[in-house]
Amino acid sequence: MKSAVAAAAYRAGEKFTNEYDGIEHDYSRKGGIVHTEISLPANAPAEYSDRAVLWNAVEKIEKAKNSQLAREIELALPVELSREQNIALVRDYAHRHFVEAGMCADICVHDKGDGNPHAHIMLTLRPFREDGTWGDKQKKEYIFDRDGNKIYDQKKRSYKCKSIPSTDWNDHAKAEVWRQGWADAVNAALERGGHAERIDHRSYERQGIDLIPTVHLGVAAFQMERRGIATDRGNLNREIEITNSQLRQLRARIIKFSDWLKDEAANAAPPTLADVIHGILEKREGQGRYAQIANLKSAAKMLIFLQTNDIKDMVGLQEKVSAIYSRFGGARDALKKNERRAKTLGEHLKHAEAYFKHKELFGQYRQIQNPKKREAFYEKHRAELAGFEEARDYLNKVMNGRNAIPVRSWKAEAAKLATERKSLYSVYNSIKEEVREVEAVRRGVDDIIRSEARNERRGRTLDMER
Repeated sequence: MKSAVAAAAYRAGEKFTNEYDGIEHDYSRKGGIVHTEISLPANAPAEYSDRAVLWNAVEKIEKAKNSQLAREIELALPVELSREQNIALVRDYAHRHFVEAGMCADICVHDKGDGNPHAHIMLTLRPFREDGTWGDKQKKEYIFDRDGNKIYDQKKRSYKCKSIPSTDWNDHAKAEVWRQGWADAVNAALERGGHAERIDHRSYERQGIDLIPTVHLGVAAFQMERRGIATDRGNLNREIEITNSQLRQLRARIIKFSDWLKDEAANAAPPTLADVIHGILEKREGQGRYAQIANLKSAAKMLIFLQTNDIKDMVGLQEKVSAIYSRFGGARDALKKNERRAKTLGEHLKHAEAYFKHKELFGQYRQIQNPKKREAFYEKHRAELAGFEEARDYLNKVMNGRNAIPVRSWKAEAAKLATERKSLYSVYNSIKEEVREVEAVRRGVDDIIRSEARNERRGRTLDMER
């Protein structure tokens, strides 16, 4: 059971004494805390508006060693809004989604002026009774047999029961509701402020966006990147951003060309590809020698492209564009799959590194028997020990029962993915070259159409002069 009092003191930058073990937690010198407040539901005692009183009361009511004392929500605040607007935004969100449901909300807004304003909301987990006392997190219900009789457990020497949560606060669906609520609140505030930016709590895949998601930097990597120190995760994000930009541009070019072909197919008599080549070769009026040589080279390249791909007419060109788009889709999906796996391996390796780095320190912590010394040691090394526990829990989920952490195989797979990415980029570049070549054909067709239109206008003018 970690100290909720210590966590609250740290978030708020205050000095509290934990009444459970007498340990003092002093974070009054912590900077970057610009606003704190506590919002209480209707049935909560008024004295819980005092942060120290509230969280000491939480620790007092929990008896089990493995009890969860609080839930924390961390929110990234939009930099487009002022500090006052962001504070009002967090306050309204916390009241609407948590306080009205019966939770106490301890709100702390942090802003060090580094472009990363954010808020921490610590929430209580027990409901309140009408008299202001703590309610139960869950209640027991007897399990009955087919005849409606209670079932006796011989080993435990008691009747079998099942636990029924007294609230829906721990339902998995709630997390989605809260994320959606935050996105809606932020977007409404941005719209009121006349800002065009919007956020979406869903992943790219759920939004139907053909982009590769970037990885979360984490505090340490974020600070290093701010100081101009490149990190592996930062480099991966930069590579992903370049890939996404290229994918967007190439997809837009292919779609634009496909739309143009559809428009040309609807024309009564679009020029043939032979007309295009002939028109380029004959385009000499008003041009110097070097321009004519350039036209000759352009026509030759176009002819080679058409012959190589056995394209004889506009229908053949349309089929070529469809094939290009199909290849593009395959390369894009392969890149996304590659990047997703690379992202997963990056998470595996990051947590493995933290696990081995802090394993010895965690062993020292576990050997301390005195509760006060144990808690003091944890507070002194909070970041390292929390990092170890997070890494340990993460690795337990991905190990699938294996004892040894397969760092070597993860690194080998990451290197293999990097090689595959280079191959996929080669495919992507070949697709881009083909797009340039079909675009040259399109420009040739457009030139012929414009030339014919000019000749037609010129003919009408001469007829009028006669």
